[in-house]
Amino acid sequence: MKVIFTKFLPARRLSAVNVFGIVLAPQDGKITATVLNHENIHTRQMKEMAYIFFYLWYFVEWLIRLFGRGSAYRRISFEREACLHEQDKSYLKRRKPYEWIRYL
Repeated sequence: MKVIFTKFLPARRLSAVNVFGIVLAPQDGKITATVLNHENIHTRQMKEMAYIFFYLWYFVEWLIRLFGRGSAYRRISFEREACLHEQDKSYLKRRKPYEWIRYL
């Protein structure tokens, strides 16, 4: 996975942003193994959905979750899967395709 450190993206409160499998991180930030694993999970999700469908689904799910309680971002199925397994370094080896559906 390619990591690009930039002063433009992402916002300081974010540790990284994954754009089509390329991780953008703040220039003065640190990318930990946990963050990389989280972003690797997202990259796998993107590949499963041919990238564009990942972003479409992500946006639609975020819009729907805006009207519920709590953080819409934290309730998105892709984020739930990635957050739950970001500490598990071997997760991607045993992950089944479309596993994120379990977190809808």
